[in-house]
Amino acid sequence: MTNNHESRTPSDRPSTSTAGSTTDPRITLRSPAELADALPYMLGFHPTDSLVMVAVHGEGGRFGGRLRVGIPATPAEWEDTARQVADCLIRGSERREGKPDGIVVFLCQEPLGGESGQRVMTRLRPLAQRIRLACGALDVPVLEALCLSAGRFWSYVCPDERCCPAEGSRLAAVGTSVMAAAATFAGLQVRGSLKEIEGRLAPLGGAVAAEMEGALDRAAAALVPKILDGATREEVGAETLELARSLMRRMALAPPVEGTQADDRDDALLGHDEAAALILGLQDREIRDIAAEWMEDEEAGPALRLWRALARRCVGAYGEHAAAPLTLAGWVSWSTGDEPTARIALGLALRADSDYRFAQLLHHACNEGIDPEGLRECLREERRSREPRRGRRPAGSRPPGRRGKPAPSREPRRTAGSGQ
Repeated sequence: MTNNHESRTPSDRPSTSTAGSTTDPRITLRSPAELADALPYMLGFHPTDSLVMVAVHGEGGRFGGRLRVGIPATPAEWEDTARQVADCLIRGSERREGKPDGIVVFLCQEPLGGESGQRVMTRLRPLAQRIRLACGALDVPVLEALCLSAGRFWSYVCPDERCCPAEGSRLAAVGTSVMAAAATFAGLQVRGSLKEIEGRLAPLGGAVAAEMEGALDRAAAALVPKILDGATREEVGAETLELARSLMRRMALAPPVEGTQADDRDDALLGHDEAAALILGLQDREIRDIAAEWMEDEEAGPALRLWRALARRCVGAYGEHAAAPLTLAGWVSWSTGDEPTARIALGLALRADSDYRFAQLLHHACNEGIDPEGLRECLREERRSREPRRGRRPAGSRPPGRRGKPAPSREPRRTAGSGQ
């Protein structure tokens, strides 16, 4: 990484360190190649179609706050995006750790159509330049800016052909670099690519989606009158929770399956009508809050699988309903130590409904590095306080149904961004 634009030979590059495990070993990075290898370990996943910025602090170049957003599709958006991300990372770093001494930028995008990786690098160069200018305007230099595409990387900062040739340098094969070995020793994990993680939460398609939307229509037509009737509203809440517990038990008893087949198996365990009833029931804030209590021990695994499966069933006109199961999936992931997946799930929840307050709060807390134990203890206390009076059933907060026909809500509404 070039820390001084006038010193560009590989031997002149200062080291940059990132913290590892709880014993805080340091992984030292001394070149663009090592920075490129380190990116998935810094984020916890391989970013796809992403602009990533990392704050650097101190003489030793300690990594601080990180920011990831999707690369805007049109160059007309690049100027505003550059200003916004620079301001967001630098101001956020000032609140937590002090103003950064520098920033490292990564532009990650695979070739589109018939273009080459080198063409991607050339096409994105103006975006890299705008980011450098935006950071410079805030008195923070961009120490290195890398483009990662088609298995290669290029530096927008270093012109030295010995380390940064014009045709790019090949990225190390996954898991084979010195960085991979050091990161594994330090306890850093890579949980696949951003595309893969998002794919596990994306709506189903094809004929299954049409069948599922029909089930949601039927469930909404049957459920809304019950919710509006005060005499049956509490019964609906109790039925929703019992259904969720039953489906979690079903998943816990299913034989384990690895890889992508695990999601297919979980999808097969849920009937359309069951999934529809539970998706609509979770639109009730109090029901959702009780479901959030299943975030640790033997409940966490089946709950996470259930919330992912429900998010995939929020299809068609019911896309906004995914905010509830996505938020629950993000919460369980965060509670069990998987922060990268939590940020992705919570970002998707805000993409589904930018006003969803629970997702807003969790997304902010996770990004700020707040310990989730405080919320876990609050939920434990809520659960304990409810146990002596099990006869009391939770009341709903808003009738579910198609979002095109809004119902009253007691949940605070506020617009917020949904970046990860």
